[in-house]
Amino acid sequence: MLSEPSPVDAAAANENERVRLRWLRWLRWPERRSRRVLVVVVGMLLMWWLFHRPSNDRDWSRDQAVLAGAEFDGETVLVRGIRDCRYRTAAEFTVDHLDARYELDRLVRLEFFVEPFADWRGPAHTFLSFGFDDGRQLAISVEVRRERGEEFGVMGGMTRQFELMYVVATERDLVGLRSVYRGNPVYCFPIRAETGKIRAMFESMLRRVNQLREHPEFYNAVTNTCTTNIVWHLNEVAAQGVPWWNPRVLFPGYSDRLAYDLGLIDTDLPFSECREAFRIRDRVAREFIDSPDFSKQIRESRSTDRH
Repeated sequence: MLSEPSPVDAAAANENERVRLRWLRWLRWPERRSRRVLVVVVGMLLMWWLFHRPSNDRDWSRDQAVLAGAEFDGETVLVRGIRDCRYRTAAEFTVDHLDARYELDRLVRLEFFVEPFADWRGPAHTFLSFGFDDGRQLAISVEVRRERGEEFGVMGGMTRQFELMYVVATERDLVGLRSVYRGNPVYCFPIRAETGKIRAMFESMLRRVNQLREHPEFYNAVTNTCTTNIVWHLNEVAAQGVPWWNPRVLFPGYSDRLAYDLGLIDTDLPFSECREAFRIRDRVAREFIDSPDFSKQIRESRSTDRH
């Protein structure tokens, strides 16, 4: 026969069970607490995401403090706040802005610029330049608008950390900064387009310049970038649509190949030669950086006698 446990043994067993349960509860408490903390953190991030709003009222970097604006008057447009920085280094510069009036029926050309800036070809900056029959150029670059002392980061570009801006500038500013002072290769591709389409795209971009003055937006490293905005304006005026999620849009270092495949680049060269043919010569950009003929000289420096 099995003997019944003594009252002392039973009490000890009960005490051991209570201790075991207390340990289990103690071990599980951090897990429950972690879940609660995670829920709270996710909830706070979601609330921040929903209620965080873009603004034009921040302590901006000096070169991005002024938003351009366009005043249309029939066949002319007055563009205010055209940036024309004079650089000593990529980080040291004197900021200047100017106003200029343009006759819309004198638009004759459009060029697509690509600036790769990494060892891997995918990352790049793209922008456009509009040319008039009197030789003047006006460049428009869609960029992250940085606060004073702020540096761009991909994660910040995905999480509403940066506003978006359209920098309207001289080519001496936008091209000179990239080619001369950052030392990056810059490619200038002539776009094959009717003058009416060029004008429509120019007007579309200037309207968006005005729109962002009144309704700021966040930059997004996937959906609201330099290249996706160019595609958006292109699709507004072109019959053939380009999806912004195309890999060669999301990785704009390949956007020149996309433009080439779509027949947008005005050349008969095979693509294997096209890039080098339309590269701006760094030496020439450096030599003429302070010249009023900067735009003319950088175009003449390209090896375009072969296209």
